[in-house]
Amino acid sequence: MIVSDEDRRALAALDARIRAILPADYQDSYQDVQPVSMGSAGLKYSSDGRVAWDLMWGSFCDLAMAGGPPHKGRWLEPGSASEVAANADRYEQVTGEICRGITMTTNLAAAPAPDAGWVRVDCGNDGLAAWLVRAIVMENVAARSEGCTLDLPAAPGFQLHKEIKNVVTVITKTCHYWMGHMSRPQQAAVSELLSGLSEEALLIAPALSADAGDEATFAAMAAAVRRRTGLEVAPLRYAGWLGVECADVRSAVWMMRALVANNILSRREATTLFVPINAVDDPGGEAVAKCLGRVRELAVAAGVQASGR
Repeated sequence: MIVSDEDRRALAALDARIRAILPADYQDSYQDVQPVSMGSAGLKYSSDGRVAWDLMWGSFCDLAMAGGPPHKGRWLEPGSASEVAANADRYEQVTGEICRGITMTTNLAAAPAPDAGWVRVDCGNDGLAAWLVRAIVMENVAARSEGCTLDLPAAPGFQLHKEIKNVVTVITKTCHYWMGHMSRPQQAAVSELLSGLSEEALLIAPALSADAGDEATFAAMAAAVRRRTGLEVAPLRYAGWLGVECADVRSAVWMMRALVANNILSRREATTLFVPINAVDDPGGEAVAKCLGRVRELAVAAGVQASGR
């Protein structure tokens, strides 16, 4: 197909943004990263019988941001206020262990967040928090940030070898790439880029509460996405997310990254691309649908997506 000059410029600008937010290891090879998992590390224990979180990992799978496999196959979300209130003692145990693991592996301070269902991490600077929220959501773990703080999910039903480990692993993994694979000048450049993007347009994130909207909100956004992209909406439902069926994993990964580079949080489960529903920040889902439509056009121009899907 013939690619217009406008599309070439847009693809070049998109590639520059994606390269800028990736660790240097990926900047010239991210298109070739395969979503293949290394397998899960087993829990290790110290002599006092507690999990030795700082001794568990020698390496990590590629970042989902770079095209690697998401840490979680399905979305891991926070517990509700009613769940927490009904089992406060167990919730205290869960948040205590998550915070202990985060501090041991990242040296970042962590404590239960003021509102139920979250633990709060002090990232020390806005840039790290902004990068982590994008990277962690792409790993299919709920996250939100404000200023230099990052919130991660917690619930009384979280089990040590499953969800607690998932939360600790995902922040350990992403911090590993930020701290171990990105120089200080690049970290500063990423912080400046993400700050600039947010000045151009508000970061659109899923509303992970009742503010996500009712059935009418979902239906309006689904209609907008179909109209602007021609893609089918997935039947799988999560609060704050709308799923879109992609032709294959490659196109889902490509469009996920492109949306994040346009300041819209996104993630994928297999070939389903999830985009945020936020009735307050994006009424009717028009901003997300418009951007997704343009991203799909660019995917076709780049040869990633067939024009008929």
